[in-house]
Amino acid sequence: MTATVSTTETPLSVPQARIGFRRKAKAYLALTKPRVIELLLVSTLPTMIYAERGFPSLGLILATLVGGAFAAGSAGSFNCYIDRDIDKLMHRTENRPLVTGEVTPREALVFSWLLGAAAIVILWFGANPLSAWLGLGAIVFYVVIYTMILKRRTAQNIVWGGAAGCFPVLIAWAAVTNTVQWPAVVLFMVIFLWTPPHYWPLSMRYGEDYRNANVPMLGAIAGARVVSVQVVLYAWAMVACSLLLIPVGGAGWVYTITAVAAGAWFLYESHALYARAQGGDVSNKGAMKVFHGSISYLTLLFIALAVDPFVGSALVG
Repeated sequence: MTATVSTTETPLSVPQARIGFRRKAKAYLALTKPRVIELLLVSTLPTMIYAERGFPSLGLILATLVGGAFAAGSAGSFNCYIDRDIDKLMHRTENRPLVTGEVTPREALVFSWLLGAAAIVILWFGANPLSAWLGLGAIVFYVVIYTMILKRRTAQNIVWGGAAGCFPVLIAWAAVTNTVQWPAVVLFMVIFLWTPPHYWPLSMRYGEDYRNANVPMLGAIAGARVVSVQVVLYAWAMVACSLLLIPVGGAGWVYTITAVAAGAWFLYESHALYARAQGGDVSNKGAMKVFHGSISYLTLLFIALAVDPFVGSALVG
């Protein structure tokens, strides 16, 4: 199976010497998948605030955010290095720096190791050793378990591999409390259950890409009817899990109302996708609406988590 690599960006034949510093820096930044980091950080600071029941020290916040961002960036960069062979086959990833030649494989590998080492050092000394170990676990899980073992072998890759994206809440909680308690586990499971209804609609949209690269994402190898059923099931499990923070974590009325309202809205969108799919509508419009809606849902939930300690009083003692 063949695919044409776009030449709209830097061609592979461009000598490294002709790439200026600014362009090189942007290429290194692109390796870290900054949009993914932004999404991960959305869950980090609110979790720290909720664990502290107020604002932690500025130094601890900065160390946790920077260390967590470096850990996620290292994992993303390792992923780009390992997947450079399939990235050139997919339109969604054909402009990544290792495909365009803006960064060499050796440069990407060294950068990945350095960024990961910096993340562990920052978390270890800026927060505590437990958060550093969790940061290391997140990198290993994403790079080894997901990228190297699961991604090219099973349609359930994103389910288990997506657990790496749940680590920021554990890191955040550990940075504040130096332990991992049940509320952090609940938040971990919310993101774990959120990942499939977030990512599978995207893989429906880019199904041809994944098929060209022989990557068995469920959204690419199963029909819209099958995927929509899974999206609905995971969405219900996610919303139910989010409500566990009320009895387990003492969440107040701000979080409770937001979790119920945002959850009901996302369930509606998930069922709308299901109805269209069962009716024979296989267009990508509904899938992308669920994808973008999942980001809005998670953002609203964690904003409420951050506000709750200051405004809401605990519903459960």
